[in-house]
Amino acid sequence: MHTENHNKQVNIVLCGVGGQGTILASRLIADAAMKKGIHACSAETIGMAQRGGSVFTNLRLGNEVATPRIGSGKADLMIAFEPAEAVRMLPYLKEDGAAVVSMDPIMPVSAMVGASSYKLDDIISYLKSHVKNLTLVDSARAASDLGSAKCLNVVLLGAAVRSGSLGLSEKDIEEAIQSRLPEKLRDLNLKALMYTETKE
Repeated sequence: MHTENHNKQVNIVLCGVGGQGTILASRLIADAAMKKGIHACSAETIGMAQRGGSVFTNLRLGNEVATPRIGSGKADLMIAFEPAEAVRMLPYLKEDGAAVVSMDPIMPVSAMVGASSYKLDDIISYLKSHVKNLTLVDSARAASDLGSAKCLNVVLLGAAVRSGSLGLSEKDIEEAIQSRLPEKLRDLNLKALMYTETKE
């Protein structure tokens, strides 16, 4: 399903909570696409706090893309760093779109303000029943296996590549990691990219 057709547009929504690395993940995808000669256009929305607020990025790949905004029901792929944020952003996903979702809840500030209780099992069940092409990533286990939670954004990127919906290869993302990240962070992030302990 990996395509070399540069005219094929791919609309991606990345969402999570501030401090999780959603923006870096979107920039790695954009770098990888541009290196292949694919135009990348993005817009970021950062919530009420740099850490703890909701963060989402619209990222569009393709040589005919003029605006970064993705309309409701138009995203081919959602990469969600937090399960409740995945549910919140689900209206953007196409009916046959793919979602890669971290199963590790981080209570967004918006959920804490007058919030009802956070029921992870209900959230996961909802995603399973509403997303046909769903990849769930056990982020807590990945952090334990890799010895760090700081590279979970790249774990999710690797899962997105393997979902076939990103249109980029592991090698494409690997090259973006090599060029964008400082040398001391590269090995950990390259391991994270190849990490495959996912749950379908």
